[in-house]
Amino acid sequence: MIEQLITITGVDPVEVLGANDANLRLIRTHFPKLSLIARGDTLKVSGAEADINVFVERFQQLIEHAAKYNELPRKVLDDIMGTSGPGDRDNADEAGVLVYGNAGLRVKARTRNQEKLVEAVENNDMVFAIGPAGTGKTYTAVALAVKALKERKVRRIILTRPAVEAGENLGFLPGDLREKLDPYLQPLYDALREMIPASKLADHLDEGVIQIAPLAFMRGRTLDHAFVILDEAQNATLPQLKMFLTRMGRNAKFVITGDITQVDLPDRMPSGLLPTVSMLRNVEGVNVIELDEKDVIRHELVIKVLKAFRELEEANKK
Repeated sequence: MIEQLITITGVDPVEVLGANDANLRLIRTHFPKLSLIARGDTLKVSGAEADINVFVERFQQLIEHAAKYNELPRKVLDDIMGTSGPGDRDNADEAGVLVYGNAGLRVKARTRNQEKLVEAVENNDMVFAIGPAGTGKTYTAVALAVKALKERKVRRIILTRPAVEAGENLGFLPGDLREKLDPYLQPLYDALREMIPASKLADHLDEGVIQIAPLAFMRGRTLDHAFVILDEAQNATLPQLKMFLTRMGRNAKFVITGDITQVDLPDRMPSGLLPTVSMLRNVEGVNVIELDEKDVIRHELVIKVLKAFRELEEANKK
């Protein structure tokens, strides 16, 4: 038996170990053969050398996640620490990885419905992913796009969104057209920055290998040899969705994501997402994946917030 000290740096130890060591108790369940004792910003680990080596690698990933996101949800903790025995960790770590991102990030499906989304995209050329905020719809789709690009299954990635959010008008925003549009597209940039090194991402954007543009810019184009993602599709009208879906060219993958509970179209304009899904649900080559609160991978409170709003909406319908 050996001992090793791990110093938690770059983040408040409470973010990693949890209030009153709540996270530490969960961590112990994943490595029951090890003795884990926390003192301030130091964790003393005792046990077999092989087990400790595996634990140190996993624990460092917890620290990095907490430092980057200022939170460590239960699902993320369980995903990183894993449920298999230490002897199975190497194979378990590699299984299901979609993309190896920056700073050792392993991007993979974390819930069963996210796994269904991955399977659907592998087996269909057009997939709709419908679900509430925080369920990983966009993030998983972007990971699949990056994976396809790296494996040279497509020549380019095209990411698009309707420039309609909470009724804003682009005209009053400062700056040129690019600066006006960037706030709408920022979530797509954020996902890409986690998965592609900054210099490489800049090159891809400059060369048009990765294109990020509002939905209106898709009109008249033929999108072939591309992995195309339409995000926030609940803010697209039926004519806009018809325009977008008919842009599909040869060797193209289309993923359409949306949250039907957050429609921001102005003047009570109806969303075209549900009618489109209804029309195409049974078309061969099209698949629809529905995610729910169980797939939320943000802070645990997001699940409670979604549940509260759903109960309010149901009560108002009565």
